[in-house]
Amino acid sequence: MSRNRKLRDILAEKRDCWDHDLTRSAVRENFSKVVACGTLALGAEIYSSENERLRLLVPHTCKSRACPSCGSRATSLWQVELEAMLPDVLYAGINFTIPGELRPLFQQNRHLLSDLPAVGASAIQRWVRSKYGVSVLLIAVPQTFGGMLNFNPHLHMLVSAGGFLESESRWITRLYFNKNELMQAWRLALSSYLWLMVGARAVKSSLSFNSLKKLLWVQYKRKWVVYLSPCMSKTRFLRYAGRYIRRPPIPLSHILEITDGGVRFLAKDTRAKCMAELMWPQEMFIEALAEHVPDRYRHTMRYFGLLAPRSKRRISAALFVLLKQRKRPRRRPLGWAVSRYRDFGVDPLVGKDGIRLRWTGRLGSFG
Repeated sequence: MSRNRKLRDILAEKRDCWDHDLTRSAVRENFSKVVACGTLALGAEIYSSENERLRLLVPHTCKSRACPSCGSRATSLWQVELEAMLPDVLYAGINFTIPGELRPLFQQNRHLLSDLPAVGASAIQRWVRSKYGVSVLLIAVPQTFGGMLNFNPHLHMLVSAGGFLESESRWITRLYFNKNELMQAWRLALSSYLWLMVGARAVKSSLSFNSLKKLLWVQYKRKWVVYLSPCMSKTRFLRYAGRYIRRPPIPLSHILEITDGGVRFLAKDTRAKCMAELMWPQEMFIEALAEHVPDRYRHTMRYFGLLAPRSKRRISAALFVLLKQRKRPRRRPLGWAVSRYRDFGVDPLVGKDGIRLRWTGRLGSFG
């Protein structure tokens, strides 16, 4: 039995732990989809031979953001799309973290998470404009989990290491990022945002109003942690980005065993800089996964700068001309049968006797 099947089964067996009115609606919706993923409950495509002696039902997948297998395919499709969209320039990764003392504010006020990408993007865009006067290609990927499945909201900012100087209509090939200056820009941007939200009484907390203001001031005066990756090519950049786009809180390969006694899995201990083997009760494991299911309508990635929707059409074609590069046509996604043949070397639409199956209909969902 595959790990994905085990994960689906534990959600089905422990449905009473999450399928109730006290659970966030996004968790109930996504976990229900994961349980039904790859089963006839979601319907199926029907393939048959010409004489209809052979018949194949291919169940629909759930497309849920909490489903590891669907998320993996979505990541592959995203990488193909970005391969055509992005020019061949250098890129860098910037990781904006949040002090541990401020994380409970985001845990108790999940609406704050939806604004994090814009806050992080504004910090980078203001810095590059003041330093170089340019605009950059920028993708923001918010995450809520740490290596131990703990609640640790942070941002992965994927940015071009070059920028477009619009006043001179030229591309500056190399930008040099200063980690300390970026940290200050991020600290100021997030602290200002939280200060406004607290002042507007849009933050629920067990702390008093004055205590919240004091907390923000104390955290603003300290040094925050920012990680900066070396510059990389577009190909390596897309592989790097694929580690964070639509990624589940824990890789399926790290789930070692699921028994009645609990879930045994590998977790990343960042302080000890090693992998730790943990054994959690099933209910505790499900509760940890539920914490990181994004709310409905919350994007798992956001585009800013030259990639922003209002700028992309106007600048994209001109940028390729400026860089003297040919924009690659967008490739059509491979169908499920072609993908299966590519990955496993077996054509699922060819029967044991060599007869080719063709699509003949669709089975509707039920339940």
